[in-house]
Amino acid sequence: MYLGRFVVVAPGIGAYRVSSRSFPNRRVVARDGTLTVAPTPDAPPTDNPYVSYNCVRAIETPAGESLAVVGNGSHVDPIAEKAALGYPARDALATALLSLDFEKDDYDTPRIAGVVGADAATIGIVRRDALLVDSVDSPTLVATYEKNAPEPYDLIATDADAAATELLGAEFEHPVCAAAATVDDDVSLAFDNGN
Repeated sequence: MYLGRFVVVAPGIGAYRVSSRSFPNRRVVARDGTLTVAPTPDAPPTDNPYVSYNCVRAIETPAGESLAVVGNGSHVDPIAEKAALGYPARDALATALLSLDFEKDDYDTPRIAGVVGADAATIGIVRRDALLVDSVDSPTLVATYEKNAPEPYDLIATDADAAATELLGAEFEHPVCAAAATVDDDVSLAFDNGN
């Protein structure tokens, strides 16, 4: 089954996987508390604005709470910025997802995202026909295609490295790369590019 991009979040852990038929020449790179999806050096040039973006960001709230934001596009940054200003996770997700709306590509690709704290997690999606934002207390998946409403997911991993590898190896078609974060007193980031 082809899900496209998907996120899985639960309290303390969040992960994101790129699955792609159109742009498989991508990888995750790390820089300054952020994981970014970017073209590989051998990727053909493209002006597609949905190919490269921050997919995981570590932030701290004004109250000193560490959070991780995961998602499939440019909305990750405004969600992280709102959460870093002290917006509740639900409001940060809803505000950014609603204002940016679904992607204006040939498929009306939904935007998906999650905000993960040590003891709480919130997941969201904006599609052509809905905006859904839910607090979750166990691993929950939402994807751009097929599984485009939050549903339980059997995540086994308990650390960021294992979560990235587990999502990359999940039984869904066209895996490209994956990124993950765990959150306790601070945020740990990891990625798996399948090499």
